[in-house]
Amino acid sequence: MSKTLIILNDPPYGTERSYNGLRLAGNLAKRDGEEVTVFLMGDAASCAVAGQKTPNGYYNIEKMLKVVMGQGGDIAVCGTCMDARGLSEDMLTDGARRSTMAELGDLTLAADKVLIF
Repeated sequence: MSKTLIILNDPPYGTERSYNGLRLAGNLAKRDGEEVTVFLMGDAASCAVAGQKTPNGYYNIEKMLKVVMGQGGDIAVCGTCMDARGLSEDMLTDGARRSTMAELGDLTLAADKVLIF
């Protein structure tokens, strides 16, 4: 079993860093023997907000998170970053969860690979 931690920092839209990080997370999560955790911090905390509506033909970050979770991936959101942006747990998409810096430390130490976008 290989553990990959992907840390996203950018907002869901406006740059493509979170989009590309989630593309990679989805690709890794579907592989046998790969355990993927995505940690959303800073402006990326907004990636986990439920009910995102995007124009037809445009990617939807919430749907991408659900793909990662559907393949066994874990989505953790920095609680301090949520608080700073006025986000509450009931605003998160199903399956995403509030987390802490202490947990990020544990995830980092347990990971075989840490990728930051």
